[in-house]
Amino acid sequence: MQQNYNPFSLAGKTIFITGASSGIGRSTAIECSKMGAKLIITGRNEQKLLDTLTQLHGSGHTYIAADISNIQQINTLIKQLPPLDGFVNSAGQGLRQLIAFMKPESVDKILDINLKAPMYITQQLIKQKKLIKGASVVYISSVASMRTTVGNSTYSITKAGINMFLRTAVKELSSKKIRFNAVLPGMVDTPLIHDESITEEQLQLDAEKYPLKRYGKPEDIAYAVVYLLSDASAWVTGTQLVIDGGLTA
Repeated sequence: MQQNYNPFSLAGKTIFITGASSGIGRSTAIECSKMGAKLIITGRNEQKLLDTLTQLHGSGHTYIAADISNIQQINTLIKQLPPLDGFVNSAGQGLRQLIAFMKPESVDKILDINLKAPMYITQQLIKQKKLIKGASVVYISSVASMRTTVGNSTYSITKAGINMFLRTAVKELSSKKIRFNAVLPGMVDTPLIHDESITEEQLQLDAEKYPLKRYGKPEDIAYAVVYLLSDASAWVTGTQLVIDGGLTA
């Protein structure tokens, strides 16, 4: 057997990750760096990006601070990128509000970040020929795209939209040998879920609904992303990989 054989290695690959300043995006960047990838990370908060950068293994990693809810900043961001072996869209924002109390500005903000941004980033990566032959694109979606809860309509719509966008991308872009997949996490313990709309007690009670009796950890999702970026998944495209501790079983 070949020594040091690892089909999940990312050595020699350049990976671009949005939302890398915290949560799943940060964990994904760290795990990809451990597997040998060179990372280009982005997010709105420069200090948090620098914090992520200090946790990456290896050398040659860079960051670009940008607000991907702004189409002009997307265009500028993509122009600065080198040829890529992989793109992970982890940037996202939650929103919990009842239908009767939906606010147009809140809905627009979530649509811009969760749905429009990954669509436009993907478009520009293709138009500017930044994704090389054999590249892998991974979107962080959610089981909320399959089963929603009270007050979660807008967030669920954005994630369902990403699922359909990737399926369309498979149809349109497979001839370029670019793969598109999504990871659909259940609740993951990240800063995204800790806000004033829900108490810590409510979170603990909700976690008990999971067969494994806990929420996911960011690295639970990052490991799956590593697989989808690696050559081990070379024949995997159009997949929506559910990682939810058994919630939807």
